[in-house]
Amino acid sequence: MPFQNELLQLASVFVFFGGLVAFFRIFGKNGIFAWTVICTIAANIEVLILVRAFGLETTLGNVLFASSFLATDIMSEIYGKKEANRCVKIGIAANVTFILISQSWFLYAPSENDVMSGAIRTVFANTPRVMLASLFAYAVCELYDVWAYHFLWAWTERRFGDRRRFLWLRNNGSTLVSQLINTVVFNLLAFAGVYSAGVIVQILIFGYGIFIVTSLLDTPFLYWARRIAEKHTEVTA
Repeated sequence: MPFQNELLQLASVFVFFGGLVAFFRIFGKNGIFAWTVICTIAANIEVLILVRAFGLETTLGNVLFASSFLATDIMSEIYGKKEANRCVKIGIAANVTFILISQSWFLYAPSENDVMSGAIRTVFANTPRVMLASLFAYAVCELYDVWAYHFLWAWTERRFGDRRRFLWLRNNGSTLVSQLINTVVFNLLAFAGVYSAGVIVQILIFGYGIFIVTSLLDTPFLYWARRIAEKHTEVTA
């Protein structure tokens, strides 16, 4: 099917961002925590798949991982800096736990009738490197994202005397820089020596290009989540 990968990438933006808001709408704060665990683990498995889209080589996982930035921005906007940082810590703890669990599988001797352990070993053999690279990049860029979000929020509030306005600025201003940090740090740590320099450059260019698009597109979803929170407050007040 022509443009299959491109269409799937575009559709995934609305599916994943919409899914996060749906989790928030149904489960509240705990829904954001749950989504963070799901998306950070799944994105680190997805990233092992290399595809071609928009004329460049790229790994999967970019859009799903981008939703983790929307998750911390929703936390920052509605629940504050402390809860946003807690969200990051939960994501880190979940990934460390998954690494330990997945690597423990290989301590077992498979049965002679086993048909899956080889395939699972192939998939998860690179998981520690990828997930450790992701953990480091995730911790650095997400903590920066939370800091930058609240720095911009405080600056616009002092400058314009309005705490509610400029949601789009604190959202995009923090996320665009933190996504650049994530793209460079993660891909160099995870794929240096795995892919050629040319492929890595393509991954960096396409990956950050995707993050620019997703950073801009997640803004309406952040406004939507804030409206859900405000509406809920109005109902329960």
